[in-house]
Order: sequence, then structure tokens, then C-alpha cells
Amino acid sequence: MIYFDNSATTEIDESVLDSYLHVSRKHYGNPSSLHAFGEETANLLKQSRKQIASLLQVDEEEIFFTSGGTEGDNWAIKGTAIEKDTFGKHIISTTIEHPAVTKSLEQLEMTGWEVTYLSVDEDGQISLDDLKKAIRKDTVLVSIMAVNNEMGSLQPLDEIGDLLKAYPSIHFHVDAVQAIGKIDLSLAESRIDIAVFSGHKFHAPKGTGFIYLKKGRQLAPLMSGGGQESGKRSGTENVPGIVAMAKALRLLLEESTDKQAVVRSLKDELTSYLSGFNKVTVFTPAASAPHILCFGVRAIRGEIIVHALEKKGIIVSTTSACSSKRKTKASTVMDMGYSKNEAESAVRISLSHVNTLEEVHQFKAAFDDIYNQLKEIE
Repeated sequence: MIYFDNSATTEIDESVLDSYLHVSRKHYGNPSSLHAFGEETANLLKQSRKQIASLLQVDEEEIFFTSGGTEGDNWAIKGTAIEKDTFGKHIISTTIEHPAVTKSLEQLEMTGWEVTYLSVDEDGQISLDDLKKAIRKDTVLVSIMAVNNEMGSLQPLDEIGDLLKAYPSIHFHVDAVQAIGKIDLSLAESRIDIAVFSGHKFHAPKGTGFIYLKKGRQLAPLMSGGGQESGKRSGTENVPGIVAMAKALRLLLEESTDKQAVVRSLKDELTSYLSGFNKVTVFTPAASAPHILCFGVRAIRGEIIVHALEKKGIIVSTTSACSSKRKTKASTVMDMGYSKNEAESAVRISLSHVNTLEEVHQFKAAFDDIYNQLKEIE
């Protein structure tokens, strides 16, 4: 099998799985317990937090463990809303966010919050002028993803941060789930207040994640209980998963520049190949993350291509795994100016550094066959 659906989830690294199993078997004490067995587990938790903070060049107190990207985005948005509702009830986001963001915003709108959704251009980027015009006295949060999960389009985070320096009371939240290890993401010197990460996007176990919360910024907890994570996220910590995630992040960021270059070269090979077909439209803009490539075959629904490739042992997806089975619209494609029919043709290839050029060549051979069969049906 050739797996080209890494933006949906990744295969857990073997050595990461070994770490998970080792901690599960040998260090299963509750890290909140007073006995020495629990203290051993607490130390593993502390070491993992320290390692992640060091890798991201931030302080240990700025890392808080979660169950993944969905929880992180919900916490960033709703936690800000709870914390700052006396200062204002206006939020700015974009039309192309992940459902974890958009559904959270919709919930707030039902309780009286106002949300301004910024549109994007043909490259999938917002306008800084539009952002500046949208800011109001009662704006408390700007929530903008780093890398779009369907298209791979990038947002100008540094420029957004520079703009928001004039508004120090506004929280700046970034969904960085598709960004870690794929683009350079500096947090310590940035204007970003909250960044969300998910372990299963970088070869760690599912059900693991963390957020970066800049020191001095306040975020109301959504999970109340035993006071874990400095009282900000209660619930017994998933220590085996956290240890494994910290290891996966270290492995990901080792020689990350070289890994990004490998993934970029695979994407460039695929882009050049697909661009040679009359009926193929490459939706992903040239300036995009190195691992995501979205394309469509004119007048052919995306799921037809997905299943045809699957029969040849190649796994791709339509758009976001969180929405593809529910057949919701490929929002990013349409918001970038394409028609509904074009959006329904969208197919996403998403790569990892573990993919190879040989796999790309096998994809090309398989797609040649599929394309020729579709021509015969016309």
C-alpha cells in the first residue's frame, strides 16, 4: 500500500510505538499520586514537557497537553471567550478554517458572540487590509490557521502578527496542526499567543496533542476536575501518549530542513506530472506548504478518483478527513474562486518524509491507467 493521506493521520513511528508500549507497561502509575511509583510517572511527564518546550524554543510553563487538535482549537476559542467576555464579544477568523474552529465559532454565535469571517484570494490567503478593517474595540480574538488542511495554502503569520502588535489585548490563535515540521514556525519571538498541535499528524499516537500558550496570556479551562496541567486542563494525563509524542516531535524536527526538501521535491514531481493533463486542474497554489497537493479531474467527482486509486493500492482523500464522509462542500476550493463542480472534483494528496520517489512513480503509472479509462468512458 502507498499511503498519501498524511494530513488525515500518519502511521505511528515504530520507535515511538515502542516508547508508548514501554511506558504503558512499566510506568502506569498516576502522576498525581503521592507514592514513588506515581512520582516516576510525573517525572516522565515533566521530561516530556521540557523536551517539547526545548524543541520549540519556548518555556516549559507555556506547554499544556491535550487530546489533539480538535480539543486544542475548542479550548483556544471557547477558553478565550470565557476569559475575555467582559472585554468584548467579537472574534475574527477566516472562511477556510478547520471544522474544530468553525464549529466552535458557530456555538459562540448562538450565545450572542459576533464573528467576522475573512475571505481569501485565489492563493488561499487573507488580505491584511481586510483584517485591519475588521478589528473593532470589542475584538478579543483573531483565529487564523497556519496551513490549510485541504489546500496547503499559507497565511502570512508574521505580517498578521506585526499588525496585531498594535492591539495587545487581542489574543492571536493559530491552528498549527498542519504546520509543525512542514514550515518554519517560530513561537518565542512571534505575536502568536496560542498555537495548537496534534500528535497523530506527525507519527505520534492518536489522542495526543498540546497547545502553546504564551506566558502572561490567560485562557479559561474547559476541563474542570483534579487540577492537572496547572489547573488549566483537568484529567489524568495520557503519559504513555505524551512521552511518545515528545519523541515523535524530536524525530520529526531532526534535520527538518532536509525532510521538508524531500517532501517538497515529491510534491513538485507530482505537480509537474498532473499539470500535464488537459482535464486536470491543480488547485493548490505555488506558494504553499510542501506536503499538500490538491487537484481535480474536470467533470469527475473526487471520490471516483479516490476509489480508483484505492483499487490500485494508493490511499488519497477528497478533502478534510473530518468532512469527507459527510459530503460537506470543499469549502477552501470554492472560497478560492472555483465553481461547485470544480470543488466536487477535488482530490488531496498529502505527503510525509517517509514517502519515496518510487511511490510517486507508482502513483503516476496508476493515474495514467485511470485517466485513460475515464477518457474511454466519455
